[in-house]
Amino acid sequence: MTDQHDDIADRVATTRAQLFDTLDAIEDKLNLPKQLGIAASKVKRGVVEKRPEYLAGVAAGVTVVGGIVVLVLRRR
Repeated sequence: MTDQHDDIADRVATTRAQLFDTLDAIEDKLNLPKQLGIAASKVKRGVVEKRPEYLAGVAAGVTVVGGIVVLVLRRR
């Protein structure tokens, strides 16, 4: 009888632990501020990792816009 009781108690403990893990996962998914923080961290990490390409693109864009502004001002 004790073995059967221990087996049931072990199964209940395992099920309880799984239930707590599931509830924690659901809470994490529904916690909007936490999800926004995670998304912001991912974006920030992506920008930091790709900084040289990003900065090169910005520099090229600024150069093109600057050139257009100079051409327009010279024509006046």
